[in-house]
Amino acid sequence: MGLQGYLALWCGAFGAFALVGYGLSLAGVTRVQRAVRVMGRIERVREPRHGSSQHDGIPVVVSFQDPSTGQEFTVTNDSDHGERITVAWTGREIGVRYPRGRPHAYRFVGDLWAGRRGLGWPNFAVFLIYVGLVVFAAIDWGRPWALIGFGVPWTVSGVCYMPQNARVVNRRIDALTSQPPVRGRVIAVLTDTSTDADGDTFTSHTPVITFTTHEGTAVTAYCADGLPDPTKSHGRDLTIHYTPDDPAVFTPDLATEHRSRSLDTAFSVVALLLGVAAVVVGAVLLL
Repeated sequence: MGLQGYLALWCGAFGAFALVGYGLSLAGVTRVQRAVRVMGRIERVREPRHGSSQHDGIPVVVSFQDPSTGQEFTVTNDSDHGERITVAWTGREIGVRYPRGRPHAYRFVGDLWAGRRGLGWPNFAVFLIYVGLVVFAAIDWGRPWALIGFGVPWTVSGVCYMPQNARVVNRRIDALTSQPPVRGRVIAVLTDTSTDADGDTFTSHTPVITFTTHEGTAVTAYCADGLPDPTKSHGRDLTIHYTPDDPAVFTPDLATEHRSRSLDTAFSVVALLLGVAAVVVGAVLLL
């Protein structure tokens, strides 16, 4: 079988997979579309134990109602039930998803409606088809087509991403500085140890902080960034800036936010220039 035959097989297999996926999505019968999605409410928050693992999330008790039966359920996150809860306060709404008719198989989700159409795998299959076409063009027509095939979508993505991301980051910083900060405190440092393939051991430390908003909401949250020497931060007092509309967005160090914005802008510009350079070099080599 020649190169064209392999390409046809590649595109045909993934094309069929994508068509089936899109068809199931249009029919509304994908697994994620059949799932029940409801908003739960955090009823109680418990402080994580100092020295425990960050993988457990902040211990909470959540209540939600099954819309098909009207039955109320009160559950916890003390085992593997979806996404970790890293920011919690009493009364906070949290997404809950579960198979229809099986509320006890609940899973917590940060974005309740993300991936609700079940198009993740079909879109990935289309991406693989595009990759196959680019590889074929590079082998059969010459390497410049690989540069163009990579550079064009990369550049388009960068052009779309940069302005939107800049607006999001600027709004975040504006919100963080829109009111006076509050006092916070590190109530625990979570410790996790892992071993890589070479047998080297790594230890990570995640501080857990509490602070009370100006509106009287007591927030418990992981604070992975912005704290110097997190290993020895247990019991440390902090100054916390948070956004009034969502206390889950906070920082103990505004300078870190500004540095992060600068680094993100620089990275976006470099990535965009990389895509443009690939297109230009590919076009020049074709001449």
